[in-house]
Formats: sequence, structure tokens, C-alpha cells
Amino acid sequence: MRQVLFILNDPPYGTERSYNGLRLAGATAKREGTEVRVFLMGDAAACAKRGQKTPEGFYNLERMLKGVTTRHGQVGVCGTCMDARGIAEAELAEGCRRSTLEELTDWTLGADQVLVF
Repeated sequence: MRQVLFILNDPPYGTERSYNGLRLAGATAKREGTEVRVFLMGDAAACAKRGQKTPEGFYNLERMLKGVTTRHGQVGVCGTCMDARGIAEAELAEGCRRSTLEELTDWTLGADQVLVF
């Protein structure tokens, strides 16, 4: 099993870096024999906020994260970054969970490939 880790740093909207990272993560998660992990840190922690409402036809990062988790991908959100932005664990989108730098370290060392957006 090939493990690919995506680390996202940018906010969910206003820049397309997190959007593009999740596009690639979702496409990678569809591949047989590939395990995808996504770690959201810094302003990217807001990507996992539950209840995002975007205009019709506009991308929605909450739905994109669900596309990763429904394919057995894991999404961790930096707890320190959540606290700094006032995001409670109960506010996280389905399939996303509070995580730690320690877990990110384990994921990084265990990954075959690490992509940073």
C-alpha cells in the first residue's frame, strides 16, 4: 500500500492552494492501492469547518474533504491551529478530527510521498 500525505497550509477560500491540494488528494484517493492522509495546519484548519455554505457552482472544501474520507482517507486538523482560530472539535466536518504535531510527524515519516500546499 502506497501512502501519500498532503499537508495544507492556506485558508479554504481567497486562494486556491488548499482547493488544488484537495483536488489532487481526492484524485489520488481514487487510485487502487493508495492510502491518502491530509493534514490541515495554519489557516487550512478552517477547511474542515462544518456547515460551509458557498454560492451555487463554487467549490466547497467541506464536500471535497468528504470525498477523501469516504474513500478511507484520513484527515487530521492541527489542534493548536484550531485553538488559535477558535475552532472547536464539535465544529469539524464529518470524517475530520483534531490531531497533533506528533501524529503529523508519524504520518510524515511513514509516508512514501509528502506533498505540501
